[in-house]
This record gives sequence, C-alpha cells and structure tokens, in this order.
Amino acid sequence: MQQILEQLQQIGLVPVIKIEDPAQAEPLAKALMAGGLPCAEVTFRTAGAAKAIRAMKAACPDMLVGAGTVLTTDQADEALEAGAQFIVSPGLNPVVVRHCVDIGVPVTPGCANPSDVERAIELGLEVVKFFPAQAAGGLPMIKSMAAPYGNIKFMPTGGINPDNLVEYLSFPKVIACGGSWMVPEKLLKAGDYAGITRLTRQALDLVLGFEVRHVGVNAGDDPTAQAAAGLFAKLFGFPSLGNNAASVFSGPSIEIMKEGGRGARGHIAIGTNSVTRAEAYLRRLGVRFIEESRQYNEAGQLKLIYLQDEVCGFALHLALK
Repeated sequence: MQQILEQLQQIGLVPVIKIEDPAQAEPLAKALMAGGLPCAEVTFRTAGAAKAIRAMKAACPDMLVGAGTVLTTDQADEALEAGAQFIVSPGLNPVVVRHCVDIGVPVTPGCANPSDVERAIELGLEVVKFFPAQAAGGLPMIKSMAAPYGNIKFMPTGGINPDNLVEYLSFPKVIACGGSWMVPEKLLKAGDYAGITRLTRQALDLVLGFEVRHVGVNAGDDPTAQAAAGLFAKLFGFPSLGNNAASVFSGPSIEIMKEGGRGARGHIAIGTNSVTRAEAYLRRLGVRFIEESRQYNEAGQLKLIYLQDEVCGFALHLALK
C-alpha cells in the first residue's frame, strides 16, 4: 500500500480522466506514457470505467492506474478486479475506506476540513485527497490543516491547473496533484492522442522544472581558480561569489573547481523543482546514478545527486532549486 503512494509521490501529477468509450483507453494510456506520466485515475462516472482500466493495464503493464469517484464498496471491488491499484473518492465514506484498508488497497478519500482529516486519521490513513482543492481554500487551507496534523499528507484535486501546479507541489505535505487539463474532452473525442501527449509533456515539464543552474569548470588548483574568477570579473563584471575550500563562483552560473571534481572537464548542474521526482523520471528512462553522491538539506529533502555517465567529459548532477 505504501509503495503505491510513494510511486504517486515520485510522479507528482495524476491525470484524472473520464472515458466514455473503453476503446479509447489503450491509445490514451500510450499517449500519457509517451508524455512522461505513467499513471492515471479513471473516474467511475461512466459505465465503461472498469473496462477502460482493464484495457489501460493490458496495454501498459507498467502504468499506475487507479479508480476515481468510487462511492461504494461494489465499485471498489469492480475497479480492483479490473486491475486498479489505488482508489480515490470525492468524500470520506467510512464504509468504503474500511473496506479498502481491510484488503490492503491504497485509498485516498476526499477531505475538505479538519473534521474529515480526523476521521481519516481514525481510519488509519496518512494520505488524503483534498477536494475540491481551489474551492475549499487552496494551498493556504492545506497549510493550515497540515499544521496540527503532522503525519497527514495531501493529494489536492479540483481546480489544479498549469498556473498553480508548481505552487501546490512546492509544499512538502503535498505528495501529488490530480488534474484533468492534460486530457481535455475535446481532444479525447477527436482522437487527438498526439495533442494529449503534447499537453502531458508540458505538464511534466512544469512538475520537473528542469533548467541549467551552473556550469562547473575543473581548474585543478586554488591559484588557477582564483585567476579564472578574476578574469571573468575583469572581462564581464561577474563577481566572485561563494569562495570556499572546493570552489569559487564567478557570478551565479560558473563554478570554478579548485581541486577538480567529478567529470573529466567539469560538471553541469541541472536545477529541478524536485530532485526526488526528477531522479524517478530519469530512472524510468534508464539513467543510472552515483548513490554515494546523494546530498540532503536540513529538511531531509534530496538536494543533489550525480548521474553516473558523463556527457562530453562533463558530469551531470541534479540540484534542488
């Protein structure tokens, strides 16, 4: 049960989809996978939801597929029999929650106030859906509720869009967000799966937020590093920043390594909104990492990790923005 929730947290964004025609499930699953989001919440608002779940799992076995808008234990059982790996409900129905907990299936019921959260805690849950997120107070409400309930985490859904996604995910108590804009009804009806893949990729880019933070150059010794920093200052006005035992920064974007470092020529730091999510994404692409290079900040967040392979003599590392 915990493993599924951890997978959702590593992905960060769950497409919430309504499928009228189960025949669309297979190409839709492939479109989401091609866009980089290997997960989906299929809502039980249509008669073909269970068939759609079964088709998605058959087409993409590695995809994490859940059932949403589950209102009864019968619906939960139908979804699980079809291959659903997690259950999501719009509200907190104790009967449905107990049923899922008893059979060991992750369930995230909708909670919109402290009373809901306390009922969820009583039922043994540590993750709840915050719904409807924007209408119920948005991120400020989540932060207010998170304060007295230290162990509870949230998966907000409802009103999440490209304009507020990154802000929601920046709060450590939010494990993932649910959103539907990647699969608009217009594109699904038209069978425009390339368009869905494009929107999915754009959403993933928001989640990860990749950008070059700085380039590290291996100088080899302190005098050479200082001379290089002085030259950058003289030629371009880049101030010397962060002078320490290992390196000196010339402006915010060039790090000059005094004693060398990883990479034959140097390194490139790729900034990201979440090193944990970025690592999980890159691992899905087959990227390997140097385990001993992991570094964490005071809050326990992974802030840096090096990729195993170099590019043109430069080591690459992820860096928390």
